[in-house]
Amino acid sequence: MLYYLFDYLHKELNVPGTGVFQYITFRSALAIILSLSLSTIFGKKIINFLRNQQVGETVRELGLQGQNEKAGTPTMGGLIIIMATLIPVFLFTKLDNIYIILLIVTTLWMGVIGFVDDYIKIFKKDKQGLKGKFKVIGQVGLGIIVGSVLYFSPAVTIRNDKNLETFTYKQSQDVVSSLPIEEKSTATTIPFFKNNEFDYAEILAWTGEGYKEWAWLIFIPIVIFIITAVSNGANLTDGIDGLAAGTSAISVIALGIFTFVSGNIIFSGYLNIMYIPNSGEMTVFIASFVGALVGFLWYNSYPATVFMGDTGSLTIGGIIAVLAISVRKELLVPLLCGIFLVENFSVVLQVSYFKYTRKRFGEGRRIFLMSPLHHHYQKKGYHESKIVTRFWIVGILLAILSIVTLKLR
Repeated sequence: MLYYLFDYLHKELNVPGTGVFQYITFRSALAIILSLSLSTIFGKKIINFLRNQQVGETVRELGLQGQNEKAGTPTMGGLIIIMATLIPVFLFTKLDNIYIILLIVTTLWMGVIGFVDDYIKIFKKDKQGLKGKFKVIGQVGLGIIVGSVLYFSPAVTIRNDKNLETFTYKQSQDVVSSLPIEEKSTATTIPFFKNNEFDYAEILAWTGEGYKEWAWLIFIPIVIFIITAVSNGANLTDGIDGLAAGTSAISVIALGIFTFVSGNIIFSGYLNIMYIPNSGEMTVFIASFVGALVGFLWYNSYPATVFMGDTGSLTIGGIIAVLAISVRKELLVPLLCGIFLVENFSVVLQVSYFKYTRKRFGEGRRIFLMSPLHHHYQKKGYHESKIVTRFWIVGILLAILSIVTLKLR
């Protein structure tokens, strides 16, 4: 909202200094400062409110060191992240930007699903929370919305030097210049390859002429899968103090770099990557989101005084997925969000191997002492802080490798 106020003051009244709000970098700086301040200052009040409402974590007995001490710790702390993210977004972004609209919808949509899950666990005393099928329905619903908007909206385009519009003099046929044109496309980026763009529509090329009109049949299911996988991965990673918030902040910072260069015609041209018009505005959202995550760590680092709950973890995963898809870097998610992937995969391996060995040998056997993976290291005697710090270090390495793909092909 402040963006429009300062835009009016600059264009209509020519007030000195108000033009600075036109710059994404300036608004991003304001967003991260405000979100960090909100999450740290007002976070304490939210925690006290949750404690007064007896919104405490019910801890299952898993035989983990220090587990019982966490009983009663306020949960639903994801409300802090959502609040500290959205307030700066409403103040400093262009609210008519299609990508900002999608991210706001994602934040609220996944926040509601997570909130309902936490509410059932806490107030209905059902440790299972919201049934898995309803979570999946919610994630699929969001995937359909995001995929449909990104595919059908005329405001979502890409632009690169491979498609040129030729301008000529009216009096002659001599070419004056050739400029890139914006186009609708389902193209994405393949990391580590030259000429690294792949169009999902090509999967249907075998169907004959006009196949691109049916590209949504491929694109939307891919969006659904990515949103579901990443949000569940973030949910599984939220198991010990500071792990999910810290690793997510690292991944989001890397996505912020991708977003900024993809939305800047100069940097995208220099790096020879696709230019995505209007996507640079997501940088302001990302700055606000990072500030909220870092501020949340003030209270969530060991020993945590609040847990994010599914209200936070599902929201975080959904936002990361939509950011990656919007900036055409979804194929980098397995690398960039490698921590989420490994945590998710450890559960799948553990459950699959247990079922297989029980069927074959009559008793279930395990690969890990406990899954997800962070619990395996807890069982081995590692302190929570050491596990979290090492996971952060791995996350930083994965983020750097992801950023390097801008030039390493």
